[in-house]
Amino acid sequence: MNREELMAILPHREPMLLIDEATAVDETHCVGKYTVRGDEWFLQGHFPGNPVVPGVVLCEMMGQATAALLRDRASGGTPYFTGLDKVKFKHTVLPGDTLEIQCEIIRSRGPFYWSKGKGTVNGKLAVTGEFSFAIIKNKE
Repeated sequence: MNREELMAILPHREPMLLIDEATAVDETHCVGKYTVRGDEWFLQGHFPGNPVVPGVVLCEMMGQATAALLRDRASGGTPYFTGLDKVKFKHTVLPGDTLEIQCEIIRSRGPFYWSKGKGTVNGKLAVTGEFSFAIIKNKE
């Protein structure tokens, strides 16, 4: 899925749509990518002269990639983060880097989904974590 297709699932728009692409590999696994250009809003003050993608933005990128798995399940609703757990930051993500994201849904119950994911740059682990979503029905 490219950015346009992701916007059919996610309510995010510029500047909060944070991934370039996402693909469901099967019903529970997805991959995504984002190439850091260097001019993003989240780099402007983090940190001047030494820009680093903030950890919370990396978590949001993993969450957005997971939306590729929720395409059919989220019909008529919006996936909202309900939790982050066991998040670890192992390596910085810098301008020019391409973050490769792998996520999987590990459990679901009703409108709730639990996932785990990781992001790597050139094969080096940058971020890992577990997160949960609730699909909230859209108001008519």
